[in-house]
Amino acid sequence: MPGRVKKRSPLKAPDRPYIALGLEGSANKLGAGIIKHSTDGSTLVLSNVRHTYITPAGEGFLPRDTAQHHREWALTVINDALNKAGVSLHDIDCICYTKGPGMGAPLVSVALVARTLSLLYNKPLVGVNHCVGHIEMGRQVTGAQNPVVLYVSGGNTQVIAYSQQCYRIFGETLDIAVGNCLDRFARVINLSNDPSPGYNIEQEAKKGKRLLPLPYTTKGMDISLSGILTSTEAYTYDKRFRPTGPSAEDGEDIITPQDLCFSLQETVFAMLVEITERAMAHIGSKEVLIVGGVGCNERLQEMMGVMAKERGGNVFATDERFCIDNGIMIAQAGLLSFRMGHETPLLKSTCTQR
Repeated sequence: MPGRVKKRSPLKAPDRPYIALGLEGSANKLGAGIIKHSTDGSTLVLSNVRHTYITPAGEGFLPRDTAQHHREWALTVINDALNKAGVSLHDIDCICYTKGPGMGAPLVSVALVARTLSLLYNKPLVGVNHCVGHIEMGRQVTGAQNPVVLYVSGGNTQVIAYSQQCYRIFGETLDIAVGNCLDRFARVINLSNDPSPGYNIEQEAKKGKRLLPLPYTTKGMDISLSGILTSTEAYTYDKRFRPTGPSAEDGEDIITPQDLCFSLQETVFAMLVEITERAMAHIGSKEVLIVGGVGCNERLQEMMGVMAKERGGNVFATDERFCIDNGIMIAQAGLLSFRMGHETPLLKSTCTQR
């Protein structure tokens, strides 16, 4: 059989260097990143600055307070990014911002900053889909060519693949996102939000010794997570549960917060691996790219790696600089879009939560 002909990219090589500023603020991270596309085809991250709105343990972040944080820190973060990159706003070719999905008030705060800079410096605006930003930056950093993408974050859980110049969703959560599930359980056991609840659950899970039975709900390439969250929380009312760990009087049949973190993480990640493997089989791919904040979790990467190895494939993932919401991913996706001739007119520079 003749080999497949490699499709030529519709994106032409740049005739000059292009520089973009990306602004991200769809949740509790405010990010500004500056990226450069050179004539030799290389991509250079000039700066990637982020500031996180951290709430006390046991609390989540409200849209109004998060938006206020973004407004207060916007100038500081953007100036820091410009200084680290060694450029001024006059050198920027386009200003890219997160159009959605995300939390309404924080999105609007950052879009307002982007519009203001666009008008002040007469620069074109490019609205970017937050999900596509994660994927494009993941592809750029890892070199993955045509992967099945597992996008896991506080607000999104999706299995995605590229087909006919569109990212298409093959499977997703039917209720809450995996990051939201982990964050909410972290609040139940009063874990710190610094640096993030998910990271602290990952560290606690390493100390867990018991794998407790929890609901395992996959439906084709979709999953449901609200039931497992309720069931894990129910264990905290069990008479065997010890919030501060075992005491000298306790026998072996006790449950610790570490056991619950371990059990929740193992079960949820097994579900994610299963639906990702189904998508790989469906489209015939041997590459998996994990993006989104939860993609930083080393246990998830390890479990996905075992599955991919058994299928003769590879797992691609990035570290916290690019996994967690950041401005550089918005700059990357926005600049690719800009080079393809796309701009967002001022009257359409709105935001959407979905």
